Amino acid sequence: MQQSTADKIELVLDEVVRPWLARHAGNVQVDDLDADGVLTVRLSGRCSGCPTADLEVTTFVADELRARVPEISDVVLISGVSESLMDQARTLLALHVGGVR
Repeated sequence: MQQSTADKIELVLDEVVRPWLARHAGNVQVDDLDADGVLTVRLSGRCSGCPTADLEVTTFVADELRARVPEISDVVLISGVSESLMDQARTLLALHVGGVR
């Protein structure tokens, strides 16, 4: 049975990329893989927002994925705060502004 591209990506992430990022207390999540083979990823943990994260993604993470999953043409880092984290912040702010702590 042939592996899907998504399965190949997750295998590389689990076996190579995530252990490397874990040494920096970070992780990576796949956001999307478009029809042109551009994979978008988001870093989490201590790697999220790190000034060197963009460099790390464009070097180590992108190189490892492209070498092992030929369907990937490029890897793009989504930077910024995720919507779920923003929702949590809004909830906390609403509680604080409302006088509940």
